[in-house]
Amino acid sequence: MSQLIALARCGICARSALAPVAAHQRAGGTAVSRRLCGVRWLSRHGVRKIGLGDGVCTGLLVGGAVLVGVTAVGFGLSRQRAVMAAERWRGGTERDQLAREEMLQKCKHFMSDPVTNIDQLLENKENMRTKMELLIMDVQADVCKALAEVDGGQTFKVDRWHRKEGGGGISCVLQDSKVFEKAGVNVSVVFGNLSEEAAKQMRSRGKSLKTKGKLPFCAMGVSSVIHPKNPHIPTIHFNYRYFEIEEADGQKSWWFGGGTDLTPTYLNKDDAVHFHKTLKEACDKHDKSYYPTFKKWCDDYFVIKHRGERRGVGGIFFDDLNSPSAEGLFEFVQSCAKAVVPCYIPIVRKHLHDSYTAEEKAWQQLRRGRYVEFNLVYDRGTKFGLATPGSRIESILMSLPLTARWEYMHSPAKGTSEAEIMEVLRNPKDWVH
Repeated sequence: MSQLIALARCGICARSALAPVAAHQRAGGTAVSRRLCGVRWLSRHGVRKIGLGDGVCTGLLVGGAVLVGVTAVGFGLSRQRAVMAAERWRGGTERDQLAREEMLQKCKHFMSDPVTNIDQLLENKENMRTKMELLIMDVQADVCKALAEVDGGQTFKVDRWHRKEGGGGISCVLQDSKVFEKAGVNVSVVFGNLSEEAAKQMRSRGKSLKTKGKLPFCAMGVSSVIHPKNPHIPTIHFNYRYFEIEEADGQKSWWFGGGTDLTPTYLNKDDAVHFHKTLKEACDKHDKSYYPTFKKWCDDYFVIKHRGERRGVGGIFFDDLNSPSAEGLFEFVQSCAKAVVPCYIPIVRKHLHDSYTAEEKAWQQLRRGRYVEFNLVYDRGTKFGLATPGSRIESILMSLPLTARWEYMHSPAKGTSEAEIMEVLRNPKDWVH
């Protein structure tokens, strides 16, 4: 039986990890290795050029922090399958090999391997689904690494999950750390048949779905909510997604949605200006009308109707975008998603060491309660997720804070900082002019 030794290459050289290789070489075997997406496979039976797409291993690399998952299922891999995998690698053109190496290089930055098999992504590398999946994996890694760094090198829990109806996702969560009460960044790539409840929701907002009954769909996106401990560091939420539906006649409908919004406990005008200006710059690269349109959409969407107030100081929000072109909208979404780190991390660093009182912490808990109310009562993504069969509840409710508070008939006194933020929440402001 082929003896495989999996060594995770994570930038750390551990003698204990290299010991099996030395012993194997002393035994007269021929150790041949190839580094694939941070993982080397060694075998005494010759070259085993097997990629992640062949279902052999999973390597998780997280910047300076290391979360390595190596599964030596190669012990049960037949020689015939190994030869077939190697031949498939050799049989490709030089261009195919370069594309594969480029894909594997991208994987090294991700928090986990993509949800979709790498060979499948390579075969459909020009497909919008592939482009979007690689983008959301990249954004997840960017945000997690930036948050981990500002939190002093904390390690995210990386939770890879599968949905029996089709697809799966990667949830990255930092909980009760030095800076963050709860920081979650979730990627999901799911497909299957749309439930009647989910289809009903789509029709209610103007989607023309001709087919009754089963509707094949594919949905993917990156979603995050960051709840800091310090009440002077605001909460941020962002979500960028792509959706496809196929009708019974084979016709496909697709659209993009997403946005980024800020929810401070206390108002800091400079923070709000920086946040909005960064998002405006991302929008203006594509269309000068995007920011004012999507800023208003955000102000109108994140309303806690039964309270008569907004959830926060806004940002941008859009949904159901399907023109002028898929490629143009993808580039727009990419710009917005890549703006998350520069619009938020400077604010976190600015208030990292701000002192606060017990009264300010209590006010933060009351605002957390408002956040919970919006997410459970009005948020479209939460409602869609709960209505989709096989949804992962832990990932859907990842947006909720660890702690929240409700007080009967609470109202801040006039002239206080608490009253100041309430005025802005009831009357949205223009932050960039």
